[in-house]
Amino acid sequence: MVNLFAGDNVKISILQFKSELGAVDKNFDTARRLIDGAKNSDVAILPELWTTGYYPAPIENFADVDAKRTAEFICAAARENNLNVVGGSTIAAVDGKFFNRSIISNRHGEIVATYDKTHMFTFADEGKVFTAGKNISAFELDGVKCGIAICYDLRFPEFIRKIALTGIEILFIPAAWSLKRLTPRQILTKARAIENQIFVAFANSAGKSEIVNPLGEVIAESNTGEEILTFDIDLNFRAEVISKMNLLADRNIFLD
Repeated sequence: MVNLFAGDNVKISILQFKSELGAVDKNFDTARRLIDGAKNSDVAILPELWTTGYYPAPIENFADVDAKRTAEFICAAARENNLNVVGGSTIAAVDGKFFNRSIISNRHGEIVATYDKTHMFTFADEGKVFTAGKNISAFELDGVKCGIAICYDLRFPEFIRKIALTGIEILFIPAAWSLKRLTPRQILTKARAIENQIFVAFANSAGKSEIVNPLGEVIAESNTGEEILTFDIDLNFRAEVISKMNLLADRNIFLD
């Protein structure tokens, strides 16, 4: 794999903002302003359901048919800023079903991956309105293998492990995670980073977004308001960690 990021560093910008519920046009304007503000980064990531807020009802009145508007927006913003964009997520209406869908674009404005949230948050009745995805998603941005999960997916270690086994170095997680459950979330991002020896970039609409390194150390953390949280991660650091203790290589796979 050829890494095209300068000096093996990846400059990640988390675009943290709390969308106005149902105010789709306004939310698109805010997202564009923040993406433009991150144009000197390598990758920008938006939060979960940034297009609509989490989540308006009736959902069919706010859904993006085939996620077309969102996809065109993400690709155009990426191309015009020469920036990879992990497009948070939107409500995608597909053949009468609704998906919590993320769209990822490279610098050229080309969609390199999509992902539909797999685990439905019963507490918020997500399963009553959304259809669960059935596939993991791993992709390359400038030659670096990356993966994506959305919010509640973080609580399922076996799911994140399946993504990690594809060889990813960075896991992006757009979220709308309540700060009332901040402590378990902080533990979970660290645990997923440690056990899979990956960087985790967690973009949360409610605040306290963070980037965690493969040792479970928080190397960047936001406050709770609108913010562009930018940090350079060093991929060589991950390689050094693995050279000393390769957890995935040491798995006793008979347990599978």
